[in-house]
Amino acid sequence: MAQAADYPAIWAILKPIFRAGDTYTIDSNISQDAALDYWCDPAHSTFVLEGKGSVFGTYYLRRNQGGGGSHVCNCGFATSPHARGKGIARAMLDHALAEAVRQGFQAMQFNFVVAKNTRAIAIWERAGFETIGRLPGAFLHPTDGKTDALVMWKDL
Repeated sequence: MAQAADYPAIWAILKPIFRAGDTYTIDSNISQDAALDYWCDPAHSTFVLEGKGSVFGTYYLRRNQGGGGSHVCNCGFATSPHARGKGIARAMLDHALAEAVRQGFQAMQFNFVVAKNTRAIAIWERAGFETIGRLPGAFLHPTDGKTDALVMWKDL
């Protein structure tokens, strides 16, 4: 589980991702405090992947919905730019899937995967996620304009 001491490293990972505005539906000008409040919300289980004294990635796990939908979880993942392509996202996903089962969830759903985020989509698909919905033009990509978003699902 992430601790307050991890917050500077988490922000260092989130800041360039959120500023780019091309994968998350987060205001690209979000402040550090607001970003950390969002990512490390007490309703989330927030984790970091560390090695050799550095944080390479972070993710959160949370209920996707309340009530009758509370058996389905949702996650957000972020990898440090210098650690991309080294299996960090897949390692975090493997941990998240095991943690979701440990917490009693029966499925994992990604609500809004930007279709241009092909690296993430490939990781999710290799892990058994299916695209169960497409939201045409739902994301306003900063350079490519209206872009589809996908809803992805995996039974646990």
